[in-house]
Amino acid sequence: MAKKKSKRKWIIIGLVVVIAILALFAYYQSQNRDDAIEVETSTSELRTIKETVSASGRIYPEVEVIISSDVSGEIVELYVEEGDSVVAGQLLLKIDPEVYVSAVDRGVADLNNAKAQLATSRAQIQTNIAQREEMMTTLRQAQRDHERNEELFKQDVISQADFDQTLAQVESAQASIRSAEANIKAAEESARGAEFMVASSEAMLKEMRTNLSRTTIKAPNSGTISSLSVEQGERVVGTAQMAGTEIMRISNLNTMEVQVEVSENDILKVALGDEVDIEVDAYLDRIFKGHVTEIASSAANIAGSTATTALNTDQVTNFIVKIRIDAASYRDVKTNYSSYAFRPGMSASVSIITDVKDEVLAVPIQSVAVRVLDEEAEEDEYEEVVFLLEADTARMIAVTTDIQDDEYISISDGLDEGVEVISGPYSALSKDLENGTEVKIKEEREDDKKDRS
Repeated sequence: MAKKKSKRKWIIIGLVVVIAILALFAYYQSQNRDDAIEVETSTSELRTIKETVSASGRIYPEVEVIISSDVSGEIVELYVEEGDSVVAGQLLLKIDPEVYVSAVDRGVADLNNAKAQLATSRAQIQTNIAQREEMMTTLRQAQRDHERNEELFKQDVISQADFDQTLAQVESAQASIRSAEANIKAAEESARGAEFMVASSEAMLKEMRTNLSRTTIKAPNSGTISSLSVEQGERVVGTAQMAGTEIMRISNLNTMEVQVEVSENDILKVALGDEVDIEVDAYLDRIFKGHVTEIASSAANIAGSTATTALNTDQVTNFIVKIRIDAASYRDVKTNYSSYAFRPGMSASVSIITDVKDEVLAVPIQSVAVRVLDEEAEEDEYEEVVFLLEADTARMIAVTTDIQDDEYISISDGLDEGVEVISGPYSALSKDLENGTEVKIKEEREDDKKDRS
């Protein structure tokens, strides 16, 4: 009996010692685990990745015509208001025509005067032709008289003086004819000049009548008066002087577009026809659809700039991209103020979908870090890596990445599906973790659990 009690005692002592050793071992293990880096993990899985380019801008009508006056003057009649719908050819306003009516009357008088001068010049031509005919008759008579005197002079019937007299008459008649022909040419040139004056006066009269017609402004196309910058009684400056006064804008509000600025780093990803998700500040929790219709060939900040400004690389370089809003995506939108869903100038943010890949292996973006794998290389060559969670350590592997969205990045090579990878925190992934680093999974706080639930 005593032996059994002694044996049981030693068994109990042995168990106590084993428990103490295990406790001590656990204590030391926990001390060592406190030095491990806390990490968050995620699992690599197949996803659909949409690569996007984000930008912001404003909504404008795709077709917007700026109406300016070609002539200067006071607006005496204004037939439309902002927001009115108009059709092509509709009368919009009238500018005081009094000055231009007077100019037309003066042009008509100048034209009639030029025509009268032309008629006078043509009459002078006929007068000079008649005078030349008369001179020709006189010349023929003088030549006949001289021919008779030549025979008589040879027969010594008449004197030298009589012979010379008839010869002088012939020469005088010839000179008169030459003078008449010169007068005819002068009259013809005068008539030609008068014709030019008539043509010039007709052109000036046409211009004056055109200016008179421009005092009445009609709609060049159908649409809505989206902006009206003048009131009746105001004076406007015509486009002949400087830029002219902008009177109003006619817009087709049935077809709207978003104009955004895309940085030079992203513009090469954007292509015509790319689908776009559009968020308009005026419509909360609503996404409209659209597609890219135009991409600027030149940067927005170099248009009209000087050479020095254009060569300054410190400026941000953006390119304007136009995105048509698909009418089907806002056809159900109803507003209290208008039958149109959008107004020019509304703010909008867009996500241009530049690439889509379905069922590709992906991990959270923050899971991918960069490290120098070849320490013996002359220059540091950084490679993309991910850290796998294996037991209590991190194993670093090189990967090849592809497209990404706001949360996930696709892995094209180096990683299998269903692998647990370290996805945070960023400080650990960016600098602390190395191959073989001891890690432990971060415990989820109660607040996080409640927020997630």
